[in-house]
Amino acid sequence: MAMRREHLVNAAIALLLLAVPLWASWAGQNFYVTLATRIAILALAAVGLNIALGLGGLVSFGHAAFFGIGGYVAGILASHAVSGAPLLGFLPGTKLMPVIWIVAILASGFVAAAIGAISLRTGGVYFIMITLAFAQMIFYFALSWPAYGGEDGLSIMLRNAFPGVNTLRPLPFFLICYTLLSLGLLLFALIRGSRFGAALQAARQNEVRTASVGIAPFRIRLVAFTISGMVTGVAGALFADLNRFVSPSMLSWHMSGELIVLIVLGGVGRLYGPVVGAALYVVLEYWLGGITERWQFFLGLVLLGVVLFARGGIVGLLAGRARHD
Repeated sequence: MAMRREHLVNAAIALLLLAVPLWASWAGQNFYVTLATRIAILALAAVGLNIALGLGGLVSFGHAAFFGIGGYVAGILASHAVSGAPLLGFLPGTKLMPVIWIVAILASGFVAAAIGAISLRTGGVYFIMITLAFAQMIFYFALSWPAYGGEDGLSIMLRNAFPGVNTLRPLPFFLICYTLLSLGLLLFALIRGSRFGAALQAARQNEVRTASVGIAPFRIRLVAFTISGMVTGVAGALFADLNRFVSPSMLSWHMSGELIVLIVLGGVGRLYGPVVGAALYVVLEYWLGGITERWQFFLGLVLLGVVLFARGGIVGLLAGRARHD
């Protein structure tokens, strides 16, 4: 019964996230379509982290690195497409979103595999600090990279293109982001329900017992961490297109912290936890941000209440059950 109730809650959340921007577009309130797009993108980034954190128990404080890499891939490829100058002397730029997404997946996946290969040899607070250190290294590299704006960031003159879709209009771009979010959630559900997901969760609960039955926890975690970085990288590319701007702030530790907060608010390991967390975060930022500059104080109170009284996050509270896996 509780499982069925959570499925109903998930369906309601998915329909609500789709219905609100459709209504807002029909009513001529494109600002709310943009808010919904921001929710979908941040939720997708958090879904990526949820694969590592929610299923593997890997508290990564460096996922902003993959988010920022995706953003810089979109900005750099777009800038070279506009200028006509080849990238690295021979690669052409592009403004096609599907190509940008593929490059973002490959770049963020490569960096995630490299970081994971080193970081996953540690655990606990050491893992947290090493992932943070790698992310900060990439942050400072972008900060001192004058070819692509340095600390001033890099502007994207026009939003990148998707075949057959006018991405300059808010609703079509939202639908693209919503579709990718749905695919990200589907990937998370498939991993969680697969033998790979079972092995990943087993490694989270007891690494020694998992190794004793012939499963290599390091390899399982490395694959999960790499996939996690890939999903977050795609979200970064979408975020750059949403703002038509990419800056080193996408790589900062604050962004990594925000992604963790989104997951904790919605529910660690919950399918739609990142979506609920992103929605609450964006709504509080918009609503309370118009009242006071210290709106994060009230976000902290909400986070404290969730940690103390709703261990399964808001989704767990709505579904009326806690996680036992």
